[in-house]
This record gives sequence, C-alpha cells and structure tokens, in this order.
Amino acid sequence: MKNPKPKRILVVDDHFMVRMGLSASLNVEPDLEVVGEAGTGEAAIQEFRDHQPDLVIMDVRLPGMSGAETTAAILREFPDARILMLSTHCGEEEVYRALEAGARGYVLKNIVREELLLAIREVTEGRRYIDPSVASVLAERVGHRPLSSRELEVLHMVAQGLGNKEIAAALDIAEVTVKLHVSHVLQKMNVRDRTEAAMAAFERGIIPLK
Repeated sequence: MKNPKPKRILVVDDHFMVRMGLSASLNVEPDLEVVGEAGTGEAAIQEFRDHQPDLVIMDVRLPGMSGAETTAAILREFPDARILMLSTHCGEEEVYRALEAGARGYVLKNIVREELLLAIREVTEGRRYIDPSVASVLAERVGHRPLSSRELEVLHMVAQGLGNKEIAAALDIAEVTVKLHVSHVLQKMNVRDRTEAAMAAFERGIIPLK
C-alpha cells in the first residue's frame, strides 16, 4: 500500500533563521513537506499562487502587509486556503484580527514541537486549533467594549505622546472633543490614564509594535 502524499506547506516569516528552522524541523516528518518560503505578505501571496500548498504557516507581524492582511488577501483569491498563525505575541486584538481574517489556527512560537505538529495536522485536515493560552486571551477580548474608528485614531496619537491640543489640530476637531474621546478610550480600556492606555494598546495588539 502506497503512503499518502505529504501535506505541502508554505512557511511565511520575515526572519530567515525562523523559516530555515521551521522548514528543517517539518521536512523530517514523512507526512509533511515545505514547498515554499516567504518573508513578506506580497511574496507569500505569489508563493501561494505558485505552489497551492495545503497549509500556510503565517507569522502575525510582517513588514508591510500584516499576517492578518495577507491571510485575508490569500483567502479572497483562494477561499479554501488553510492558514495557521504562528506568533511570539498573543495580544487580544492581533488574535482577533487574524481569526476574523480567516485563519483556522493560532499558536505561539514557544510552543513545543509535538503541539505544533498537532496544530499543523489538525488545520490541514480542516479543523481548527487555538493554543489554550491564546483562547483565554480571546475570551478576554469578548468582554471589552470595542473602540470606534475615531477613538482608535486618538489612541494612536496618545501612544505617540501627543497632547490634546496637538491631536485636535491633527484631526481638525475641537480640543474638548478630543478630551471626550480620550475619556471614552480610558473607560473602554479600563485604564486610569494615558500612559496606561498606551501600554495596554501595545500589550493587547491594538497598536502593533514596530
């Protein structure tokens, strides 16, 4: 009886050493084969077109297009694509955006090898796999009130260290309106001041770290 063909995998990460390590680790498995690598979202989309892999292992934070944006772009063109997010971060907003974009799994880079292999095999078979620590973060996200698009703009500027007057000038709105938006941001994020709001925004992945 012939062995089934190995599942074909595309590895996407902007760090060459990570791609090399992942590829070497997966290629020793008889049922898995890395058929392509990419370091950017744009390259990942082209690699997917070229190889039509059974699974994409996608880094969340990529230069230019994010992992979530790349996932959404691939799925628009290939609706049956199966994508597993791999990240060093589990900020609630990043997890939410990745799954909302259509990823079928999310695991952290400190995952043990056996669990990564399990996640890969689960997702290639059409099932979902969410790292338990990521699942708890996602559950926390559900309990938070979402920020409006204007509140997100204000939060980004607060995180850059801009004062109310500067934000008002940048957005062409009244300073009193900025104060109101800041107050709403603090309430919704359950933080005491602007510094805590900025820190929480980075920790939760609302504002990605560069």
